[in-house]
Order: sequence, then structure tokens, then C-alpha cells
Amino acid sequence: FSFFFRPFFRPFHVEPTNIVSVNDDMQRVTDEASAMNKRIHYYSRLTSPADRALIAPDHVLPAPDEIYVYSPLGTAFKVDSCTDGYGKNSSLVTIFMIWNTMMGTSILSIPWGIKQAGFTSGIILILLMGILTLYCCYRVVKSRQMIPLTDTSNWEFPDVCKYYFGSFGQWSSLLFSMVSLVGAMVVYWVLMSNFLFNTGKFIYNFVHDINVTDVVPGTNGSNKVICPSAASGHPPQNRSVMFSSGNRTGFELFEEWWDKSQTVPFYLIAVLLPLLNLKSPSFFAKFNVLGTVSVVYLVFLVTVKAAHLGIHLEFNWFTENEFFVPEFRILFPQLTGVLTLAFFIHNCVITLLQNNRNQENNVRDLSIAYFLVGLTYLYVGVIIFASFPSPPLSKECVEQNFLDNFPSDDIMSFVARIFLLFQMMTVYPLLGYLARVQLLRQMFGSAYPSLFHVLILNLAIVGAGVAMARFYPNIGGIIRYSGATCGLAFVFVYPSLIYMISLHRAGQLTWPALIIHIFIILLGLANLIAQFLL
Repeated sequence: FSFFFRPFFRPFHVEPTNIVSVNDDMQRVTDEASAMNKRIHYYSRLTSPADRALIAPDHVLPAPDEIYVYSPLGTAFKVDSCTDGYGKNSSLVTIFMIWNTMMGTSILSIPWGIKQAGFTSGIILILLMGILTLYCCYRVVKSRQMIPLTDTSNWEFPDVCKYYFGSFGQWSSLLFSMVSLVGAMVVYWVLMSNFLFNTGKFIYNFVHDINVTDVVPGTNGSNKVICPSAASGHPPQNRSVMFSSGNRTGFELFEEWWDKSQTVPFYLIAVLLPLLNLKSPSFFAKFNVLGTVSVVYLVFLVTVKAAHLGIHLEFNWFTENEFFVPEFRILFPQLTGVLTLAFFIHNCVITLLQNNRNQENNVRDLSIAYFLVGLTYLYVGVIIFASFPSPPLSKECVEQNFLDNFPSDDIMSFVARIFLLFQMMTVYPLLGYLARVQLLRQMFGSAYPSLFHVLILNLAIVGAGVAMARFYPNIGGIIRYSGATCGLAFVFVYPSLIYMISLHRAGQLTWPALIIHIFIILLGLANLIAQFLL
């Protein structure tokens, strides 16, 4: 079929008398309609597809509700609900979509990142990284418009990379996109193991009327806060002791078979691996609203906890004491790595903005969305860090997943884990589908070449998640490594390089622009290198 939305074909009009019903398989349009189609194709071939000088102007085209798709077999079909290439979302909906897409698992690690950087420098870095990633995202949005004599209305950013860098740009953008997707899926597996473990532990203790306390330092009272990594310096594991009624043998057996890193990550395979092999996970897209509900509930949880715990801050600019960390720490690149992924939307921002009804508001709407995302990160990170009870606990106890600082029997944390567990189990197949489409379509020309190909890919992805949950369940580390890696390409290097090349080809490249964008590239490179040095 010659579809009307291809960039080098224009829609054409067929007289109503020449239209046949979809059900009339044997009927054909008249010779007049077929001849018209040939004239349209001849007209479009008088020049190259990149030259729009001989393309029929918009004012001579039929109304959208009178546009049809013409088959080479001679049949024309009416197109329902045809638009002019853009969606009908309002600016408010567009802003909310971008906010909802960016708000991911990184929000759980923002308080830990602030602890690693220091309270004051953490706030400054969130603001600076928000501005820097917004500018680079702006350059991505504008990258298509800087390509002359080519219709780029249906292009994504990888298409722009291919235009400037050839097959290297195409495959490297695929590689870094896969890093971001697989990195997110690994983080999801670690977190799902964490949430499933704590949820199962809460339910078991409640059903069997068992009172259990974690063998870790913590505060007293109804709003208990714990320091799971204080004893060993490792992520929290199964360290608990039973204090009251219940079958001790059964409890010990439960702890043996319900271990956060030894067993629970493997239990998830039975549920999620079959879902990954589905040809289309569109059913799970209906649950995307759970992401919004989860974030809103986390903000509510943070607010309630801070109201009960109060504010515990002491400003020590460069020295560290028993309970507080300095305002400036050499470990600050760990926060910039997390923030690179936290503000990462560069590989799909063009698609999201294409659905905006008012394209002239794209930059404004993108800026507002980034402002709201940064505000959400700042609120959660600052409130959790500031309200963490020091003394008696040290600020060093802030965990990479701040929900780990609340015991498994905390009701509000239990509800948050339930929300996040169900939401991640519905998003995980969608991420797997995106990874499958990007990789297998490039390699084999089909998103589902066979069940064997799909199964091998999914086993590799699931195996990576299980291995990380088993041996390296540090979501902060995984987020910062994957964020700095994919961010190097999509956030720092490609947008800056493409902008400089386009200015150079137009003869408009100046020394200030060259220096600024080379500096941005060097910042991205330094951000990646620092993750492996600190």
C-alpha cells in the first residue's frame, strides 16, 4: 500500500463514486481513479523525495475526512480519524505525560544520592543537572529542524543520528538505548525482589501472629526508622529475630526459603518470563496510571513521615562527624550518575511531543515538565534526608532505596511496596517488548522472528536481573552506571555533536558555541569515568 503518512507521498482524493466497500473484495475502482493515482505518482517522481518543490500544496488537498488509501490492486479505502500528523493532546496532558515518563525508580535513590554528595551540593547538583539535561533535550527536539531539504516529520532521534553519522550512529544509538532499557529492567528486578520479599514477610508475620524485630540499629516508637546496612556495610538482608508467639521451626523454615537475595529473585522468573514472551504486551499498557499513583503516594508517605520525625540537620561544610555528613563530598559524581538517568527522556521525547496539539508550545511544555520533575526529586530527596533521625542514627544510614529505612511491618511502607511491586510487574513486560523490538528488528528484520530467538533474548535479560539481585542488589550503583553510560551518548555527545555539525554545514558555527558544546561533551565523559573511580 502507498500510505498517506509516508514522508515522500502525499494523500490524494478519490471521487465518492469510485470508492468501494471494504467487504466488496472483488470490486475495483474505476479506471479514472487508477489513472489519477498514476498521475500523482508521476508528479511525485519528477524530483527527488527530498525536494518538496513539486509536492502538492496543502490547500489543494481534500479535507482529512476525505483522504483515502490506494492499493496498487486498484482499491481505495477510506481512512477514518485521519489527522495532520500530530496528536490532539493539550499542553497540560503533554506536560503530564513527560512528567509521568521521567518519574521512575530513580526517585527512590535521590535521598541516597544527596547523602553521597552532601546536602547543599546535592541540592545544587539537582538544579544544575536539571538545567543541563533540559538544554540537551531541547537540542534533541530541534535536531530534526536543522536538516535541510528533507522531510523529517516522522523521524525519531536515532534517525537523526543515522543521518549525521551513518550506520555507526544507527548502531551506537541502538546500543546505548539497549543499555538504558536493560539497565532499567535490571533495577526493576532488584526492586521487585526487594518489594516481594518485604511484602511476603509482612503477610507471613501477620497471618501467623509473629512479632519480629530486625537485628539492626533503629529508633524507637511508632514511626521506627532503621539502619539495615550498619552491621555489615552491605545492602539489607534477612536479619531478624522472633520475639513472641509462633512456630519457631516454621519461622526458620520460612526465612530459609524466603530470602531476599538467595530465593526470591528466582521466584519472579515463574511469573515474568512467560509474560516477556508474549507477542504484544499491550494489555499491560492499561496499568500505566499505576506509575502516577505510586509517585503521588510516595510524596504523601514522605510528607507524613517527615511530619512525625521532624527535621534533623547540622551544617558541617567540609568535616564529617558521627551523625552528619559534610555539605560537600568528593562522592558527588554518584549523584550526577543517578540524575543522568533520572532526567533521561531524550530517546523518546520527540515521540511524546509529536502528540502535542500546539507544536509551537513544545519547548515551553518541555521546560515546565522538567521543572516539575526536578521539583518532585528535590522534595522527596530533601525531605527524606532532612527528616532522617540523626541522632540517634547517622545520615550515612540513608539507603539506596529509602523504603529500606522503614521496617517491613511499617503499614505505610507496606502499601507503597505493594503499589510499586504491581506497577513494576506490569511495566517490566513493556520494557522487555521495547528491547525486543529495537534489537531483533535491527538484527533479523522482525520483532518476533521466532519463539526461540525471543526466548534466548529474554533469558539473557532475566539472567542479568537475577544475577544482579543475587550478587549486587545496589540499585543506586546500577542506576548511576547505566545512567552515565546511556547518558553519555543520548544526553551529552549526540545532541551537542549534531548541533555543531549542523551549524558548521550552515556556516554559522562560532567559537563560543563550539567551546560550550565541547565542554558539555567533556562533562558527560567525566561523569561516566567518575562512576568507576568512586
